[in-house]
Amino acid sequence: MLEIVELCAAYGEAQVLDRVSMRVAEGEIVALLGRNGMGKTSLVRSVMGLGSPRMTGGRVSMDGADLAGLRSHQIAARRIGYVPQGRRLFASLTVLEHLQMLDRKRDGAWTIPRVFDAFPRLAERQSHRGNQLSGGERQMLAIGRALMTGPRVLLMDEPTEGLAPVTVSLVEDILVTLRKEGLGILLVEQNLYSALAVADRVVIFETGRVVWEGDAKMLSADQETLQRYLGIH
Repeated sequence: MLEIVELCAAYGEAQVLDRVSMRVAEGEIVALLGRNGMGKTSLVRSVMGLGSPRMTGGRVSMDGADLAGLRSHQIAARRIGYVPQGRRLFASLTVLEHLQMLDRKRDGAWTIPRVFDAFPRLAERQSHRGNQLSGGERQMLAIGRALMTGPRVLLMDEPTEGLAPVTVSLVEDILVTLRKEGLGILLVEQNLYSALAVADRVVIFETGRVVWEGDAKMLSADQETLQRYLGIH
């Protein structure tokens, strides 16, 4: 499905991604880990064609089709969903209105009732505006909104950031369910233990480069790698 080959990107003259290669297959969760400032968010922004950072080399493709030069809405139309860091909701729109904006009956897209079934709290809060929701509710809505587009691959940037443990568990359960349904997920995460709880494979970033890649269970037992790249003792 999603393949990234020798991707380079820069902010102005400052290179932030250096020949990054990875892939996300159908029904697979790939966790992208690394300390802050290592280029993880820059990678997902580059894949989504958000303009900054600017791709300077390499290739990103979906099912073999090159995404280079496409705008973000065109990339989303290739069935790549995006849950940005910070949720990025509209303060003045209700929960229901956020979902209705993307209710296009596309093949594979979730319906509003299905989103409410997955996130019952959103059903209870459907008339509340974006600025009236808790952090956990905003994250649920950001995920539900992305699913309404019918993605086959979902890019998620720090989905558990700032969430209470009970909400983190809910997000993890949703990710496992999506994987069972065949969705590929690229998960950028600072919460190591949450990432390892759901991921099949892990890619570790350091200064915009892939420095380790392997099975999530293998990493769990590799204390030397955890300490070296993630500062976990």
